[in-house]
Amino acid sequence: MSLKLGVIGTGAIGQDHIRRCSQTLLNSQVVAVTDINLAQAAKVVADLKLTAEVYPDGHALIKAPDVEAILVTSWGPSHEEFVLAAIAAGKPVFCEKPLAVTAEGCRKIVEAEVAHGKRLVQVGFMRPYDEGYRALKSVIDSGQIGEPLMLHCAHRNPSVGENYKTDMAITDTLIHELDVLRWLLADDYVSVQVVFPRKSSKALAHLRDPQIVLLETAKGTRIDVEVFVNCQYGYDIQCEVVGETGIAKLPEPSQVQLRSGAKLSNAILMDWKDRFIAAYDVELQAFIDGVRSGQVGGPSAWDGFAAAVAADACVQAQQSGQIVKVELPERPRFYG
Repeated sequence: MSLKLGVIGTGAIGQDHIRRCSQTLLNSQVVAVTDINLAQAAKVVADLKLTAEVYPDGHALIKAPDVEAILVTSWGPSHEEFVLAAIAAGKPVFCEKPLAVTAEGCRKIVEAEVAHGKRLVQVGFMRPYDEGYRALKSVIDSGQIGEPLMLHCAHRNPSVGENYKTDMAITDTLIHELDVLRWLLADDYVSVQVVFPRKSSKALAHLRDPQIVLLETAKGTRIDVEVFVNCQYGYDIQCEVVGETGIAKLPEPSQVQLRSGAKLSNAILMDWKDRFIAAYDVELQAFIDGVRSGQVGGPSAWDGFAAAVAADACVQAQQSGQIVKVELPERPRFYG
C-alpha cells in the first residue's frame, strides 16, 4: 500500500516534492495539499492531475484521517508550528530546513518528540544522501586516511538576489555544511569564528561576501569553510578531508570532459537543484520507506537543533568578530 502524504506548502520546493512523490518515488501518494495561497495549491493539484484534496490550512490537513504522514515545505517561520502539530497528532513529518527559525524552536520540537516516545521527525538536510558525500564518509569511517585533522570546504553560488543578507550566508547557505560536516565526522562543534576577506565587487552594497567560517570540533578537528555567494562561475561545493595518513576529497559531479577549441574542459553546474537532484530523491524515498517500516531515520530533530545552535554562534561571530563558543547541551539518549 502506498503511504498517503499531505503536503503543507506548494511553493517551488513543495511542488518539486509533490511531483517527486507522485511520479518518481515508490509507494507514495499525495492525497492532501494546502498553502497560504489556496488557489496556487489547487492549481498544483490540477497541473499534476492528482486525486488530492486542498485543505484550508496546515492544521486541518494534519488532522485529516486519510493523511498518514506530513511534508512541511511552507514558509520557514511556519515550520515549528506544523511540526509540533504533527507530533501532537502522532504522525511522521518530513520538514524542509529550517526545522525552526530559532534554536529555541528546535529545542521545543526535540522535547515534544522525546515526550512522544518515538521518532517522528526527519529534517530535510539532503547532503547525507548525496552519493559523493556518502563515498567520502565511507573513506573516513574506514580509517584509510587515519583520523581527520583538518577540513577545507567551499560553498559557492554564482549569484544571489537583492533580499540576501550577510547573516543568510550562515542561516541559508552554510547551514548545509553545519549539518553534513557533523555527520561526516561524527563530532560536534565547540567554537566558531567568521572572518571577512576583501569584498567582491560583484556583491551587493549591503552584503559582505565572501566569508570564511572557522570551526573547531570536540575532537580537535579544524574546519575552514569559504562561503562565496557571488562567485559568478557556477555552483561549486568542495570538501577536502586531511587525515593523518592521507587526503580524501569530495568527488566532482559527473560531467562529460570536452576537448575542443584547443581546450580540455569540464562543465560546472550553475544550479543547486541540478547538483543535488538525486539526493532529494534518495532522502524522500528513505523517509517514505522509514515510515512504512515503522522507523523514521535520517537527519533528526536533534540534528536540526544542533545545526541551529551552531548557526546562532556563527551569526554572533559575524557580528562580534570574536571566537564564539558553541554551547550544545548533552544529546538525549533518545537520539542514540
